[in-house]
Amino acid sequence: FANYNSGAAGLAPQYDIPHQWVGHSRATAEVRQGSYRSLAAVANNFALESHMDEWAAALQIDPVAFRLRHITDARLRQVVEQTAARFGWGETPVGQGRGVGISCNLEKDARLALCVEVAVQGTDVRVVRMAATGDFGAALNPDALLNQMTGAIIQGMGGALWEHVDFDTTAQTTRRLSRYRLPRFRDVPAMDVQLIDRRDVDAAGAGESPITLTAPALAAALFSATGRRRR
Repeated sequence: FANYNSGAAGLAPQYDIPHQWVGHSRATAEVRQGSYRSLAAVANNFALESHMDEWAAALQIDPVAFRLRHITDARLRQVVEQTAARFGWGETPVGQGRGVGISCNLEKDARLALCVEVAVQGTDVRVVRMAATGDFGAALNPDALLNQMTGAIIQGMGGALWEHVDFDTTAQTTRRLSRYRLPRFRDVPAMDVQLIDRRDVDAAGAGESPITLTAPALAAALFSATGRRRR
């Protein structure tokens, strides 16, 4: 896997893959660039988890089971299993505009998983519900930690579904917030976000890492609902 330009953050896979190569190459860009929450980890995990979902579909293996086959980290296995169980993975009818998806990550030493359900009607996508689990080691302030995780997942909905900036041949044409679609209160689904508090383990990064879950889980759910891949 090669990343060009956006960065090396979150480049290493969370799976036990015996033969692998990952790398990052710098590149120049004609437009101004800046940091995004989690830096490049949000893009790298989107690529990785989308690829895992495509593999599972091609092999006709359940996406949760396929991930667990290749996860040896016990803490990551636990967050995937707990999230899928609370979500009721395998119990929701899919297809004909209804779909479910999952993603996971081991980012900044945090273990994370997210399940989502979407409803699709034409070009309209509604996120129905989400279940997520985070293991950040010791939860020094559990309430603030839950807020960070919940907020990051909601922010990730914007980047996955709506946010974009338009350009013409010479300049940026998106000049008003009214033309830049952000998540709104009505977009926020039913959310079940829980922590695994390990007081015997050093605290891990929580402010950025959860946003890496949202886009790949939504892309998987859109495929489940429509049979089409969004890359």
